[in-house]
Amino acid sequence: MVAQDNEMKLMDPEQLSVALIEAQYALKESKGKPNAKSVLILVSGIELAGKGEAVKQLREWVDPRYLRVKADAPQTFNHKQTFWQPYARFIPAEGQVMVMFGNWYSDLLTTAMHVSKPIDETMFDEYIESMRAYEQDLKNNNVDVIKVWFDLSWKSLQKRLDHMDPGEVHWHKLHGLDWRSKKQYDSLQKLRQRFTDDWEIIDCEKEIERDQQFAQHILRTLKHCPDHLKKAKGQWKQAKIPESLLSPSEDVLPKNQYKDELKQLSKKVAEALRFDTRNVVIAFEGMDAAGKGGSIKRIVKKLDPREYEIYTIAAPEPYELRRPYLWRFWNKIQPEEKISIFDRTWYGRVLVERIEGFANAVEWQRAYEEINRFEKDLYDSQTLVIKFWLAISKDEQEARFKAREETPHKRFKITEEDWRNRGRWDDYLKAVADMLQRTDTDYAPWHVISTNDKNTARVQVLEAILKQLKAE
Repeated sequence: MVAQDNEMKLMDPEQLSVALIEAQYALKESKGKPNAKSVLILVSGIELAGKGEAVKQLREWVDPRYLRVKADAPQTFNHKQTFWQPYARFIPAEGQVMVMFGNWYSDLLTTAMHVSKPIDETMFDEYIESMRAYEQDLKNNNVDVIKVWFDLSWKSLQKRLDHMDPGEVHWHKLHGLDWRSKKQYDSLQKLRQRFTDDWEIIDCEKEIERDQQFAQHILRTLKHCPDHLKKAKGQWKQAKIPESLLSPSEDVLPKNQYKDELKQLSKKVAEALRFDTRNVVIAFEGMDAAGKGGSIKRIVKKLDPREYEIYTIAAPEPYELRRPYLWRFWNKIQPEEKISIFDRTWYGRVLVERIEGFANAVEWQRAYEEINRFEKDLYDSQTLVIKFWLAISKDEQEARFKAREETPHKRFKITEEDWRNRGRWDDYLKAVADMLQRTDTDYAPWHVISTNDKNTARVQVLEAILKQLKAE
């Protein structure tokens, strides 16, 4: 809800400073507790309204060591980059506060005001909808987002421009906008009114009141720390386990045929990946010993090592646990990286984290839609997501485990935990069935590949990659 600034009762500055510091330290000490969170402050507004001055004053009222500030000039959207990618690594961890001057809204306004082909109202509103969904995902993962618009009338803006230091006159064209142009000012105000209904809007005519209002909005956000939801509403509807998981195919590809097909397909896949104009993310999930590593090895066989990156995903590090669970994947997938291959993925949230209790019911049940939005954002920014579940029978897995134990250079691949996980086989099948049902989409479909015969599986993986590349 947007606060009514003209009704806000201003605190005594000294009392405000004490309250801010107390709230800041309470937030810092909340790490790991049921009400732990971080605070992300998105700042936008009219130039010369006093955004910088307000943040500077806030830093004087709080402990400046625990208030981070990121300030970048707005950029036009890159068609091969999601709106959140330039900012994802700056999402604060539990207990932290981050102010972002440059943010996805600044970029949206810059794009709408500057590109030769303007964003129409429908597309503009679609961006806003996606941004709000992303922010809701942040909030659901304990990142409280507050958005503040610093507003200034046209008349006051012109007065401030008139009184600027002669050495700073270039500021009236800051960020490519001519702030002497009433037409541009009106256009910007019209655009921002399409999305600021859930922002705190500060009238910046009076500087002292502006700074205090901003600080009190931040104080209110810092102090709002309800316990996280842990109990899901309603009863979970379990998906039916498909036959492809219960009884993976036993088809065997003759060795000579495998060698011929592998040679041809490896070359075709390398060329298709190399010359496709999009970025490609290839994601592998599967039971232990299902053949993820072997499949990846065949994908990259004809690629130059400089053309791709392979990520082997293990349990998150402590610093990653203090941020949204998708955060570590947001930061691994970058627009300049043409081919990204994942040995285990973000689906750990609805698989191992669900089964082992690392994520509560609210968290893993919510994750399906969060993942779908994540993959849709990638797809919309010209990144193709190709997903594989490698299905193996329980008997075949046992045989491979024993073979690993008896092979010196493969013993490192088998652990006590691998054997223990076999006791949760049925739980994993249920979790996989839910995953396939809820995240198999037109823009990021699942390919379920039987790996009881490794040769057949490797050929089918390559064929599936080619098929999806050509289908798009």
